[in-house]
Amino acid sequence: MIDRDLPPEAREPAFYGRRKGKALRPGRARLMETLLPEIAVPEGDAALDPRALFAVPVAEAWLEIGFGGGEHLAGQAESHPDVGIVGCEAFFNGVARLMSLLDAGNSTDRVRIHHGDARVLMPRFPAASFSRIFVLFPDPWPKTRHAKRRFIGPDNLPELARLLADGGELRVASDDVTYIRWALRHLVDDANFGWMAEGPEDWLGRPDDWVPTRYEQKAIRQGRTPVILRFRRKPR
Repeated sequence: MIDRDLPPEAREPAFYGRRKGKALRPGRARLMETLLPEIAVPEGDAALDPRALFAVPVAEAWLEIGFGGGEHLAGQAESHPDVGIVGCEAFFNGVARLMSLLDAGNSTDRVRIHHGDARVLMPRFPAASFSRIFVLFPDPWPKTRHAKRRFIGPDNLPELARLLADGGELRVASDDVTYIRWALRHLVDDANFGWMAEGPEDWLGRPDDWVPTRYEQKAIRQGRTPVILRFRRKPR
């Protein structure tokens, strides 16, 4: 599948599935028209300083790629008042749900949203822009012929390494065994990243500031075990 909404240079196999689901509730539809334009990342090709995007000063900037329904992003923003978070999501209904979570909280001045493919936005940021990058429960594309659509892999790891500050953390989570093995193999083989795990509790447990998502909880109810991989960006 090629995303025809992207410019020609970004028309690569999509790493996400559908773009839109059911019709929005009236309240969420209203927020997509009122709140989203206020906190959207400016469109265009101009370079972006991530810290300058936010309405208040922040100590550091984080990036979440594919935030789904937004539970994790909204929770992290509420828990870290000194951090600004840029979130990317192609699924319209997921963006709308995040708008409702942000509207109910107090962190809209420290969140900026890109509704679309993260690969279009990432090149606009300078090197070492982010202290953390999250790729949580992406579409696993379990069939071998679809492996090139998996976000964590040789096509995107160089850009993730470029964007992470030295010592910054990349968190990858999935409940799909094939995806975890795939991601682990490529990350371990990449000289820019160092695995932070010292034992099984480090990938089966949860970081102290972990925010559970509906998808994660559903996976657990269905008997699947989510795994969290944490990698540190090695010094340049």
